[in-house]
Amino acid sequence: MAFALVAVYKRFIRLIFKIIVQGDLMPKILVLYYSRSGNTEKMAKAVVEGAQSVGNMEVELSYHVDAEDLSRFDAILVGSPTYNHEIPLDMERLFEDAAAKGIDLKGKAGAAFGSYGWSGEAPKFILEIMKNKFEMQVTEPPLLAMYEPDAKLLGMCRDLGKRVSETLMRQA
Repeated sequence: MAFALVAVYKRFIRLIFKIIVQGDLMPKILVLYYSRSGNTEKMAKAVVEGAQSVGNMEVELSYHVDAEDLSRFDAILVGSPTYNHEIPLDMERLFEDAAAKGIDLKGKAGAAFGSYGWSGEAPKFILEIMKNKFEMQVTEPPLLAMYEPDAKLLGMCRDLGKRVSETLMRQA
């Protein structure tokens, strides 16, 4: 019984904090992506479609954000291709900047996806950073498309966005 009361109290405090600090109760999802060929962009747009299908959800699709902006979101879903076995420099710098500035992402939902031509490590590396450096609650494994995502994989991207939205709605 005491544990149930503590859980209800914590949820109440989170709601009050959200109203005071953010000014609303609507969960916010960031779908951030980098795409040179357009393949990861297609995946990002499918993730957004899935996230928006739940309703009462603010979903922002962006090619760039500042590290300070990350704390405004309840979930951060990152799309990144793999180039030469690496995370694109812009994504790497974003996470380095967030860490250097002490941006608190602990407990926020996270996921990664991306396209690749040879190896596909970048989304895996991003999940490791989210989980180990920022203590985010990540969805594993990342979604990976070799070259252009097909209809099945785009459906999986929509499912990912929908699952994250549904999780946030249950927590709200």
